Amino acid sequence: MKTEIHYGKAAVSTYRTYATPLRVTPIPESPFTGRENIIMGAAIDVRVLGESFLAAYTGGDNRLVVATDTMKNFIHRESLAFDGPTLEGWLFFIGRRFLETYPHMERLEMSGREAPFLAARVPDGDSGGWRDSAVLFDRGHGDHGTAVVALDRTGDGAIVATEVHSGRADLEMIKVSGSSFAQFARDAYTTLPERTDRPLYVHLDIGWRYADPMIAITPDAARYVASEQVADLAATVFDGFVSLSIQHLVHEIGQRALARWPQLTEISFEAQNRLWDLSHTSDSDERVKVYTDPRPPFGRIGLVLRRD
Repeated sequence: MKTEIHYGKAAVSTYRTYATPLRVTPIPESPFTGRENIIMGAAIDVRVLGESFLAAYTGGDNRLVVATDTMKNFIHRESLAFDGPTLEGWLFFIGRRFLETYPHMERLEMSGREAPFLAARVPDGDSGGWRDSAVLFDRGHGDHGTAVVALDRTGDGAIVATEVHSGRADLEMIKVSGSSFAQFARDAYTTLPERTDRPLYVHLDIGWRYADPMIAITPDAARYVASEQVADLAATVFDGFVSLSIQHLVHEIGQRALARWPQLTEISFEAQNRLWDLSHTSDSDERVKVYTDPRPPFGRIGLVLRRD
């Protein structure tokens, strides 16, 4: 009988204060140039893989089992020593420390979802304007960065990252004009009308991979791609591009991203069509409308673009 096992701890909330600031190369599509990382927060998952713990499954032998509560404590304590500016680097650091501390762990996968905090805008008494507070922060509840880092041991015992996947999740964008969906296949089952100009509301997750995974772990400002920049590039394309479908839109975003960042080898999209249902239209001005949230189910669109 063949077995495949994993175990670990999920959603370990961790907030590290005064981490290393992040600085990135500016791009035309985004005002983002970095962040101070006064608060660096994430929900972190660890998943241990391999056969070392099989006896716990087959015979209840727990002698090699690292309790998942211990894993939670380990993540918290080791995060104190992390000196990098990126989520990917944080995950690699914690994963490497796990493998160094517990030699019987064969390999593992670390993943994280940012819990972003944004500096609050407060009055600047000196200038009479406004400034970013250095001590007060607002919790962001919208889109956020994500990362997955897989680690393994080489034949000579070195610990390496075998895979790094970065992302920006839970983007929600609506464009009130400049999108269409027409000339699609029609048959006896089709009831959807063609729309040559429509509002378009999408939920969007974007992922990407580097040619060299270490770019994200030990970031060089000239090559690291911040998830905030990816979100801004997607919004810039959405704003200016007249799309004929969501498929058309994400393909254009992907092409622009790969052209902007040659260090990326792949970009992927998972999108949902959440276009509102029309309730009423003004008799005097057809631009004035009332909408309501759509009923499920929702259309889903996926795309992966890889360089040749």
